[in-house]
Amino acid sequence: MKVFVINSGSSSIKFQLIDTQTRNYIIKGIVERIGEHDSLIRWSLKEGGSYRIEQKIENHKHALDEVFKILLDKEKGAISSLDEIDAVGHRVVHGGEKFKSSVLIDKDVLNSIKEYSILAPLHNPANITGIEAAMELLPNVPQVAVFDTSFHANMPRRAYLYALPYEFYSEKKIRRYGFHGTSHKYITERAIELLGLDINNSKLITCHLGNGASITAVKNGYSVDTSMGLTPLEGLVMGTRSGDMDPAITLFLMETYGYKPEELDKIYNKKSGLLGLSGISNDMRDIMEEMEKGNERAKIAYEVFIYRVKKYIGAYLAVLNGADAIIFTAGIGENNAHIREDICRNLEFFGIKIDKEKNEQANGKEVIISTDDSKVKVLVIPTNEELKIALETENIVENR
Repeated sequence: MKVFVINSGSSSIKFQLIDTQTRNYIIKGIVERIGEHDSLIRWSLKEGGSYRIEQKIENHKHALDEVFKILLDKEKGAISSLDEIDAVGHRVVHGGEKFKSSVLIDKDVLNSIKEYSILAPLHNPANITGIEAAMELLPNVPQVAVFDTSFHANMPRRAYLYALPYEFYSEKKIRRYGFHGTSHKYITERAIELLGLDINNSKLITCHLGNGASITAVKNGYSVDTSMGLTPLEGLVMGTRSGDMDPAITLFLMETYGYKPEELDKIYNKKSGLLGLSGISNDMRDIMEEMEKGNERAKIAYEVFIYRVKKYIGAYLAVLNGADAIIFTAGIGENNAHIREDICRNLEFFGIKIDKEKNEQANGKEVIISTDDSKVKVLVIPTNEELKIALETENIVENR
């Protein structure tokens, strides 16, 4: 089956056409800066060739119009007709309590996704825009929503409930939902396969460390706790997100500086994290470069990031009563040996030992980086959310 995967952001669309039989992409790319004068489309073909076009892209429908033209291009495209697309898989960030698995999109599903926009105002509206554009352009092709939250849908209530008046949950469903579920699920399944574990007797800690970052405790293939909460703001220090903090800080800032809720939302989500601490960048590569030059605030940002990851790993070792493996993935987790080493340093008490040479050679590869005698295996597994979305889409379409 050929599945067209769409990951729609507020001003971008990532896309891939994937052959689920070979599990390889045919074409992949991104439309950036939608709505701006300097919009850009970049794409590459599996068989070779990388291309880019700079032109103004008015909106998401216009973006997909241009993407489909690229798909059909005789020299730089990948298919001869849009009829070759068997299904479309959409990444949707928030599915609330209603969607515990991927679903075929219809009017009712789309309306529910819109309702959950209040819980993911930075993400769901963009996802909806991509869905509506794709449904208009490919009206006869089945479209599937794959939710970031669904992998965490079976967390026990002791993990997902906040200690707030219970009616906040019973009436408004305020609870921990968790995100990056497609990535956590993908690397869970790959780790089980690589290590030859029995999924029904397995304990994993999956670390998705990128500009957005989260950690999940996975028992017997299911998420039993995760660092992100009602929204993707909670948990680890991220590129521009604060992660965990005392809720009373909000009241203090409102009373002291007169901030409005929408201003604090922007500060917490867009101006905090590595960027806020360092004053330099939200990119860990920039942070480390400045840290080597002696920049003290860069060092502070780095240390807080490492500490928070280490603390969550310790917590989840307690939750799981030990672990078979710890897995690193995403931009930082896959590509930064120094960070992996610092996170795992002084965890020997828990049976976690890193092989320095294996770790340094592991960037971007699927490999075990722990020593042979490490009680807990440590792995690097590059995530492939698009492939997982394609496979979920195929399963839904074939079993509808």
